[in-house]
Amino acid sequence: MSNQVELTQGCIFGLGNPLLDLIAEVNEKFLEKYGLKADDAILYEDKHQGLEKDMLAQYSVNYVAGGSVQNTMRITEWCLGFKPNICTFMGCIGKDEFGDRMQKEAIKDKLTCVYRIDENEKTGYCCVLISNNGKTRSLVAYLGAANHMKKEHLMENWSHVEKAKLLYVSGFHLTVCVPAILEVAQHAANFDDKKFLFNLSAPFICEFFKDALLSVLPYVDILFGNSTEALALASALGWKTTEISEIAKLIAKQEKKNSKKPRMVVITNAADPITVALSDSDEVTYYPVDALSSEKIVDTNGAGDAFVAGFISQYISNESMEKCIKVASYAAQQIIQSEGAQYPSSPANY
Repeated sequence: MSNQVELTQGCIFGLGNPLLDLIAEVNEKFLEKYGLKADDAILYEDKHQGLEKDMLAQYSVNYVAGGSVQNTMRITEWCLGFKPNICTFMGCIGKDEFGDRMQKEAIKDKLTCVYRIDENEKTGYCCVLISNNGKTRSLVAYLGAANHMKKEHLMENWSHVEKAKLLYVSGFHLTVCVPAILEVAQHAANFDDKKFLFNLSAPFICEFFKDALLSVLPYVDILFGNSTEALALASALGWKTTEISEIAKLIAKQEKKNSKKPRMVVITNAADPITVALSDSDEVTYYPVDALSSEKIVDTNGAGDAFVAGFISQYISNESMEKCIKVASYAAQQIIQSEGAQYPSSPANY
C-alpha cells in the first residue's frame, strides 16, 4: 500500500451489540413452523421460543462472533492481514455457553474483546436461516445481554478509547446505551487526529430513535448508510427531497462539533455507484461498484458491515478515497459469497 502508516494495537475501537450468529441451511417447513418468511430481519418474539434449540438439534450450525460492529471489527482484521489486536470491540454478553463460544470465536478472529459480562442475562444471538438454495436468508435476533451494556463498563476500560484513532459505533446501539456512545463521540471531538464513525444501520433507527440519533450526529466525522436508510432519515427530518445526492449533502451540512474536521457522508446503493458528500463542499462524488453476477451471491447478511470494514482498513492507513471505496466494495462482495458474515480463510487480496 502507498502511504502505509504503522498500525498499532487498539488503534481501531468499536462499540456495539455482540450477537453470536447461528447459521444453518433450513427448509421451508422449518420457516413456516416459526412464522418466518424468506429475507425476514426481525427481533425474537414469543412465537420463536425454542427456535435456537430446534436449529441445533436438526441442522449443522456454524457459529460466528457477530453483531454489526463486531462483524466490522472482525472483517477489518481480515482486510489488514490478521495483524493481531488492531481492533478492539466492546459490548455486553452473558455468562453462559453462547458467551464462551462468542469469546472463543472473537479470539480466533484476532480481536481484543472487552466484554461486559452480565450474569443475569443470556448472551444475545442471531439465528441466520438460509433457504431457497442459499438465495434467501431470515434473521431472528435475540438481543439478550447485548441490551445491557453500561456506561460504567466503558469508563472502567477507558484506556481502550484513549488508545484508538478511529472510533466506530452503529445505530443499533442507540437502542442500548446512548450515554456510552456520547462519551466516545465527545472524546473523539476533543482531538483533531481522531475520527468518530457512525452507521445509520436500519430505517427503523432513523424513524423511531430520531432524537437519540440527532444527539449523536453533531459528533460524527464519517457517516455510513445505504439509500433506504438515507431516505428514512430524510423523511424523519421532514426533508422534501428523495434525491440521494441531495440527502447526502444535507446530512454532511448538519451541525458539527470540531468543525476543523469536515464531515464525510458515504451512502451505498446496492450495485449502483456510491455517493460521497463532504461538509466543506457543495459537490458530491460518485464511485462505481464492480458488478458481481447474481449466481455468486450466497447471502447478503453482513454486506454493510464488511463495506465499513474495508473502508476503515484503508482509511486508518491514510489511503486515497478511491482506495478506501475500492476495498470497501471488495470486502462486501467477498462476504456475500458465503453464508453469514464470513470471509475467506486467507487474508484479503485486493
